[in-house]
Amino acid sequence: METVLYHQFLIDVPRAAAIWSGLLVLALTVLTVLVARPERATDEEPAPAAAEPAEPDLADLRRYAEEVAVAATRAAQTARRRRADWLAAQAEVERAWQAYDEAETAARRFVGAAALPAPRTPRTPAEYAARERWLHHAAMAAHWRGELSARQLSDVFCHRAGWDPRRHPVQQEIVLARAVREQRRAGYRLAAERERSAWRDAELAAEAARALAAEAYAAAARLRPGRPEPGRVSVPARPVAPARWRPARVG
Repeated sequence: METVLYHQFLIDVPRAAAIWSGLLVLALTVLTVLVARPERATDEEPAPAAAEPAEPDLADLRRYAEEVAVAATRAAQTARRRRADWLAAQAEVERAWQAYDEAETAARRFVGAAALPAPRTPRTPAEYAARERWLHHAAMAAHWRGELSARQLSDVFCHRAGWDPRRHPVQQEIVLARAVREQRRAGYRLAAERERSAWRDAELAAEAARALAAEAYAAAARLRPGRPEPGRVSVPARPVAPARWRPARVG
């Protein structure tokens, strides 16, 4: 019995020693890793921070400022031209209105005369020929004065649109005055439409000029010493807008 116990002791002791040696080696390894990790973490360099957006190059800013300044100058010139066109169109409306007002006054003078009977004259071929010559002459004179359009003159010679050469010259004069009034009214309406279109163009050109002037000022400000951070600078610009459009009169 003693021999068996002694033999078992000789076998178990080395085995236990081997197990404890392995556990000791494992514990020392873990301890070494835990001690070395903070040192490696301390030795590592910090991760670089996110790069901030680079400030625009001075040469690029100068080139941009020059381009915007040129564009602003051209826009201002365009705005002045558009305003001049609008003023010319407004003057044209005034002239067209005055011409229409005169034609309306002349046509009103024949309101009473239209109710009177035509003068009695001999109804002969010579009389009708004379009436036709008078009508053609009066229509040609009105056309050269700009009172009748080419189409209206063609209607006179072709005896269309109510033009009857057999009427008495008094009646023809009434018809002619009314035709001149209608032509003047159409001219006034056309001039009024052109004025409104010119005003809209002038307003758009002035707005574009104001925007480019503000941008040119901001670009120049970014080049000055002590300039603020790059970005758009909002500044009041000198107004370039034309005068307010006055609605056209209606006859």
